[in-house]
Amino acid sequence: MNLPKTMKAVRVYGPKDYRWEEVPVPRIGPGEVLTRVLATGVCASDVKAFQGARVWGSVDMPPYIEVPVTAGHEFVGEVVALGEGAPERYGLAVGDRVASEQIVPCGECRFCKRGQYWMCQQHDIYGFKKDRAEGSWAQYMRYPSRAINYKVPRTIPPEQAALIEPLACAIHAVERGNIQLGDIVVIAGLGPIGLCMLSVAKRKGAGVIIGLDMKPYRLELARQFGADLTFDVSKGDAIGEIMKLSGGYGCDMYIEATGAGPAISQGLQMIRRLGTFVEISVQAGPVAVDWSIVGDVKELNINGSHLGPYCYPIAIQYLAQGYVNGAKLVTHQLPLHDYLKGIAITHQGEKSIKVVLLP
Repeated sequence: MNLPKTMKAVRVYGPKDYRWEEVPVPRIGPGEVLTRVLATGVCASDVKAFQGARVWGSVDMPPYIEVPVTAGHEFVGEVVALGEGAPERYGLAVGDRVASEQIVPCGECRFCKRGQYWMCQQHDIYGFKKDRAEGSWAQYMRYPSRAINYKVPRTIPPEQAALIEPLACAIHAVERGNIQLGDIVVIAGLGPIGLCMLSVAKRKGAGVIIGLDMKPYRLELARQFGADLTFDVSKGDAIGEIMKLSGGYGCDMYIEATGAGPAISQGLQMIRRLGTFVEISVQAGPVAVDWSIVGDVKELNINGSHLGPYCYPIAIQYLAQGYVNGAKLVTHQLPLHDYLKGIAITHQGEKSIKVVLLP
């Protein structure tokens, strides 16, 4: 296939310094895959990175972004070239549609050798690590030889296939909660991942699923994704309502997906003794809470949730079979050069769920 020598890409140089540039089309080596990007999502973490949140470093966290780098980590592409050994390793051919896990693990560290690759000590992440894992806000994209790739059926439209990564993260978060049949489950934050978690929690056998948010549009949509009840936390006493619903005990499981500090304290008050708290969101900074609630008062299970390990095949299946309504999640499709508009729409979030950029 005749490929161009250059392409357009969104290059990151610093907070609010994202540039539309002409760059070389990536070259691939053994075991690598070159794709033409078909669709790529705008994530809440992309908004935080653009605004200059913790990913740029702070007193308690080193910088997470290496610049200059091409942004983007939610994507699907079409294979245009395969390095030596890649067809056999991944079962791919030119023309196939393919997604790749956000993390590119080293394969050698303690975590990788134990099968815990999503916590790889010296990993690369698409859209954050320059040269090694350039992102998807570009016309073409290279999947490194250590990437974890999955063939995507053509029955999933490209704009919906860009949801595979956030849906995989949602599946992992729900699994971290270890839902039992009949549990009262509260999901705080009804963005794309929160809405996906509603559908997944329903399939896991939750008894009552409650969605919390402050945006009416998202609260309305939540019922279509599996919520039995919804509460606008800016109006009324959500904690009191859930305590009444549970006979004064509190919910069995609380998933924090807002990225807002007050939602953590809210969850600690809302959850029952011996309940499970799952934290998946990216906070803009450190959050202080009363840790005595976790131990002395309630003896809670606190589970973090990072990425979507082992969940991509399930995410692809759920989208392909309609278990998760991808069409309702994708509210905006924009050309790639409108990335600043996409970031603004995602940040505002009033009438949007997932913004997808089309190179």
